[in-house]
This record gives sequence, C-alpha cells and structure tokens, in this order.
Amino acid sequence: MPYLSKIALNPRRRSALALLSNPHRLHAAVLGGLAVQPVTERVLWRMETNTPHRAEILVLTDSRPSWDHLVEQAGWPGADGGQALIADYTPLLDRIVLGREFAFRLTANPVQSVQRPDKPSDEMTARLKAGTETVDSPARHRGFRVAHRTAAQQIGWMLKQADRHGFAIPTAPTAEPAPGIHTDDPLTPAPAVSLIARDVLRFNKRTNGPRVTVSTATFQGRLHVTDPGALRNALLAGIGPAKGYGQGLLTLAPLSAEAARG
Repeated sequence: MPYLSKIALNPRRRSALALLSNPHRLHAAVLGGLAVQPVTERVLWRMETNTPHRAEILVLTDSRPSWDHLVEQAGWPGADGGQALIADYTPLLDRIVLGREFAFRLTANPVQSVQRPDKPSDEMTARLKAGTETVDSPARHRGFRVAHRTAAQQIGWMLKQADRHGFAIPTAPTAEPAPGIHTDDPLTPAPAVSLIARDVLRFNKRTNGPRVTVSTATFQGRLHVTDPGALRNALLAGIGPAKGYGQGLLTLAPLSAEAARG
C-alpha cells in the first residue's frame, strides 16, 4: 500500500540547512524513515518551498514510514503544525479513470541522450577516452545524458513525457486581449502547462567526492487521463532520471472550479 507523506523542515535550524543544501544527504535521511533496511522499495521525494520560513518534503513510499527522526533533527518537534502527515495513496489511484482531468505538479530533470556532448564534463571526457574511438572508427557506447537548458526545450520534454505516461496536456483557454489592445495576429492556443521554477543543483556526494550537477524544472498545469494504468505507474515509479536527488515525483490534485470550466 503506497503512502504519501509531507514533512515540514525548519530552515533556520543548522541540521535542516545541511539537508536542504545537499540532495544526496537529504535522500539518505528520507530512506532512514523506512523500517526495512537496506531499502529496496522505490522511494520518490520532492522538496517544496511554497511556504515562507519553512520547507516541506513530499515523499512517496510503498510501506508506511516514520518521520520522527526528521522532525526531531530538522523540524518543529512538539509544535502545532510540526507533525509529519502520512496519507494512504490508494484513494487517489482509484480516482484515476479514462477521461478525467487533474491539476498536476512535477519537478524533474529534463534530459536528452546524445552520443557526443558539445561541452563534455570531466566524467564524460574520461568515458570517451576510455574507449577506442578514432576519427575513422568511432567507439560505440551508450549515450550521454545532457540536460535541456532552455524553457522551450524543457516544455517540449514535458509534452513528450505526457505521451509516454498515460496522459495528455489539453489546450489552455485563450484569453481575449485587454480592452484597448488590438492585434492582427490570431491568438495561438498553448498547452495548459507552465514552467514555474528552474534551478541547477550542485553538490558533493561526500567530502572531497565528485561534484554532482542536476538541472531541474518544475512544471504545473492540467492533464487529461488517456491511459489510467500508465498514469498510475508514472505516479508510483516517477518520471525522468535523478529520482534519488528529488526528481520525478508527479502529484495530482482536483481541478479548481475555474480550471474545470476552461
């Protein structure tokens, strides 16, 4: 039975700052909430920063967790609103039926696979040198994951993920120009998805360890269910790479009345 949790962290505490500044460290703390160790189940998580003076971590697990350690170390132990919330995820999964629409949010690592990166990192360069590649006889190797950099590329990536994971992103309502503004060009419908945040995470897995860089994009919008089974799998398994670093957790919510009418 899957569970969705929300844990509030206090960013004014040193221990919370240490976790929030390093996704590798935060991932280890999240895994510490599960009783069966080593952890073999799929765990998805995402950091939310919508509320001032606090950070919230959403976590999806297969088994029921305990977040007492996180609250004690980095939250507001004993305070009103400081308790972790844990909810059964099954009712939401049961509401996913063909044709239904939901509001959604996804923080992900939009990437593409290329054979020869334009600006290879040190790790990529080492992989290329380790092969037998020459100008006349290029080595055959698996592609390199390269981040999409522009907003247009990232939105395009999101639309492709929709096709693969059992949903479509409908067209957003087209608003008329404000009074007094005229345009000769027709209004072009656009998909109902917005890129609300972009970031580049840089951190070390361990002291003096290799530097990790992860480009992230947070999408928010409206989706239409086209394949309930595939969408349920996307909710439980995540979308895209870097899941251990807080990427890939897709969450759904009921549409607001205004969005539903649109």
